[in-house]
Amino acid sequence: MTRFLGKFELGGAGARKAEVRMTTVGSQPVDAAPARPAASWKSRAVTWARRLLLLAVLVGAGYYLVTRWDQVWHTLAEVPWYAAVLSQLVLIVGIASSTLGWKAIVDDLGTQLGLVRGPQIYLVSQLGKYLPGAVWAYVLQMELGKQAGLPRARSFVSSLIQVGVSTVASLLLGVLALPVLLNESPGAVWLYTVLPVGLAALHPRVLTWGVNLVLRVLRKAPLDHRLRLATVGKALGYSLFTFSCFGAHLWLLANSLGTPGLGGLLLCTGAVAIGLTAGLFFFILPSGAGVREVVVTAALAASIGPVAAGAYAIASRAMFTAADVLTAGSAALLAKLRPAAR
Repeated sequence: MTRFLGKFELGGAGARKAEVRMTTVGSQPVDAAPARPAASWKSRAVTWARRLLLLAVLVGAGYYLVTRWDQVWHTLAEVPWYAAVLSQLVLIVGIASSTLGWKAIVDDLGTQLGLVRGPQIYLVSQLGKYLPGAVWAYVLQMELGKQAGLPRARSFVSSLIQVGVSTVASLLLGVLALPVLLNESPGAVWLYTVLPVGLAALHPRVLTWGVNLVLRVLRKAPLDHRLRLATVGKALGYSLFTFSCFGAHLWLLANSLGTPGLGGLLLCTGAVAIGLTAGLFFFILPSGAGVREVVVTAALAASIGPVAAGAYAIASRAMFTAADVLTAGSAALLAKLRPAAR
């Protein structure tokens, strides 16, 4: 019985070469490695659903940016170019910090994501928030994570933990803007009814119990260890730094008028933090559109006037969108160019 290595080429548009080891039994060759079966209709449907979802997300983000470009450009034209560039860079640093906070949680849950694949999953999935409803970002994140070996349930739980930690961080920093906001919108105080509950829920024992409860509902195995205090502290630290960067981004725009000053930096930080948290409760809107702008305008109106405050709020929103698209595209490109580093 002799063995030989034969090569064959599949025809069609996706032609590729493959090697198949064959064994002769008598005069008839027998394949030792049968051809891979064709993908099922279900897997093809899931693949196309991912592509359509990503396309819809990109179209939604692009539409939001293009339709507000006139307002944004008129506002930014009055801002010195170096302030606008620095504001955009600080915003990107804040998004990177948020990514590292999510990755720290995922790593503690048992799936180690690299510094290439982790940002790709998180940043690309964040574009889902530009579609109406809060579910799309989570759906996209779970599907991208599944391809990287991250179970969907763990991906979903990681996002829930980060949302909880970020909410607590934003409310803590929101105290900086609370006196001004209460003068304009006394009803905003209701947000702080959840702060004591949020602080208690950050205790590792309570947080682990909540995670295991969600996993039980999803019929998945519970965590094999308690969430570490260091991980919770790290995620909280990243969130505080993220919101501080977002506040500095807005302050660099508003400070171009020369009125907000250093006190305005604290006010901008608190306003952006509260605005982002308030937007979570209006999840039917794409990325909480309109809610953050109302909070930011109310906070800055007293120092730079309502017209300028509203214009900067819209410009900030567009710059957030641009930063989301830029970071997501960069992360996806890096993952494509460096597959071995995933």
